[in-house]
Amino acid sequence: MSRRRICVVVTARPSYSRIKTALLAIHEHGDLELELVVAASALIDRYGGVVRQIERDGLPVAHRVHMLVDGESPVAMAKTTGLGIIELSTVFHHLAPDFVVTVADRYETLATAVAASYQNLPLVHVQGGEVTGSIDEKVRHSITKLADAHLVASEGAAERVRRMGERPESIFVTGCPSIDLAAAVRESPALDFDVFERYGGVGAQLDLSGGYLVVLQHPVTTEHDLALEHVSATLEAVSRVGLPTLWFWPNPDAGSDGTSKGLRRYREQHRPAWLHFFRNMAPDDFLRLLLGAACLVGNSSVGIRECSFLGVPVVNIGSRQAGRERGGNVLDVPHSPGQIEAAIRDHLARPRPSEDHLYGDGRAGSRIADRLAVLTPTFEKRIAY
Repeated sequence: MSRRRICVVVTARPSYSRIKTALLAIHEHGDLELELVVAASALIDRYGGVVRQIERDGLPVAHRVHMLVDGESPVAMAKTTGLGIIELSTVFHHLAPDFVVTVADRYETLATAVAASYQNLPLVHVQGGEVTGSIDEKVRHSITKLADAHLVASEGAAERVRRMGERPESIFVTGCPSIDLAAAVRESPALDFDVFERYGGVGAQLDLSGGYLVVLQHPVTTEHDLALEHVSATLEAVSRVGLPTLWFWPNPDAGSDGTSKGLRRYREQHRPAWLHFFRNMAPDDFLRLLLGAACLVGNSSVGIRECSFLGVPVVNIGSRQAGRERGGNVLDVPHSPGQIEAAIRDHLARPRPSEDHLYGDGRAGSRIADRLAVLTPTFEKRIAY
């Protein structure tokens, strides 16, 4: 019997880390054939050139889809989604996969869901049922209603999907594949490479031996006009703490131009000797860097997911992760320099938080592949009453 063809679309840096172990498990599964589509910012160098990392990891890329409309504004996001529907529709028509898999809640993933649904291709959604702020909330729940099967990260997420009217037999708790990476890093935690030599970046060559911060802050798409103000508050707070700081460039969302402007302006005006900027890292290298950090500062979901599993202290700023289930490693603060600084210092004075397995146990990738191998294909659905 021929192997099932599983088409997975990766559109951005965070999407790859969210699905990497599942991609590897699908690729290695005897009953499955991976048809990997890499699209949008995952193809663009200034957003980390994720496609090169994918190829270094030994995963074959079936198609590359250029669909990112430049502009880093709500209009550009909408146009990117529309262009993605057009381009991905053609790709799906040529590939004719048995299942299409879409990941999480970035706006480009809605294009994957629409293009697959209108071609009667069974759609599998990974990481539905979660709660956050910003446009991600609308995107995630819209994809849930388009999807035919739901591979969720937690029991809480499964319950929300059921309450949205999805059939219980279509919902499977697999855990989050990004936790698989964290589990592997926990087994081999040593940061056994020079981060500046391997990844370059811009800024001072820092001595990390006495402790360091990592900052990963994205614009909030529903507050995109405040992005410059938001990042300026974080810069002020982190500068007061005075620890060596590794700062990662934001995702290409509405408001990213404001975030980037704030970072560049601060760099040029202050020439900080405590700050170094990176665009991207291999997911496992990034997690090792986080594991050794005194604290992660910003608003990335990595602070909620992987850092919870690893027991890394996190200062979560603003509304971007509002409502998401979190562990005891997270302190939530508004965009206030004083409160951000106080939360960082609070973490520095405490013992390291304990690990929390809220989002999985490190075996999600293999569970997802095994589920795809036996899942009944369907593209018709009825609301569960």
